[in-house]
Amino acid sequence: MSNQKTNHETLKTPGLFASITRLKETKVLTFCGMMGALSIILGYVATIKFGQYIRIGFSGIPNQLVDYLFGPWIGAVFAATMDVVKWFISGDGDFFLGFTITAMVAAIIYGIFTFNKPIKIWRIVVSQLLVKLICNVILNTIWLNMLYGKAIAAILPGRIISNAVMLPIDVIIMYMILQVVAKVIKPYFHD
Repeated sequence: MSNQKTNHETLKTPGLFASITRLKETKVLTFCGMMGALSIILGYVATIKFGQYIRIGFSGIPNQLVDYLFGPWIGAVFAATMDVVKWFISGDGDFFLGFTITAMVAAIIYGIFTFNKPIKIWRIVVSQLLVKLICNVILNTIWLNMLYGKAIAAILPGRIISNAVMLPIDVIIMYMILQVVAKVIKPYFHD
């Protein structure tokens, strides 16, 4: 037998790309379904809207749990699916693929910084900062400009302020939740 890994062994590697193969596990799909339901509920009961362009909410927490437990690629699939499902349920405006791409990019960022890595505050801070900067401030502002024709200079200050306010809050919440998930839920999926 050679030293090269077979295809089957490669699929079991807990690397970033191999994690996508876990989607065929019933317990992973079930957990993702439960997190999807929780995300929808949090979107209704834990989201505050300030006008048309600024939202502060906690419906992204289930996404972060999926990214942490199963990696960036399952997280990206989950994020894209949830973006479409939430749009169908809410019927809020026209569907725009840009927001789905943003959700996927955020999942990839969170997954890269947290999947199969020790929970460190610096990882949480960097991942939250990157998501807020790249996804929320840059990409979503561009999408809003494309959709509604509003000047970027007009909507950018409010978006920067809301993300700056939410950064420490989201860091603390994500850090505390991942500490619990690492002890209580992760052992069930990583035996």
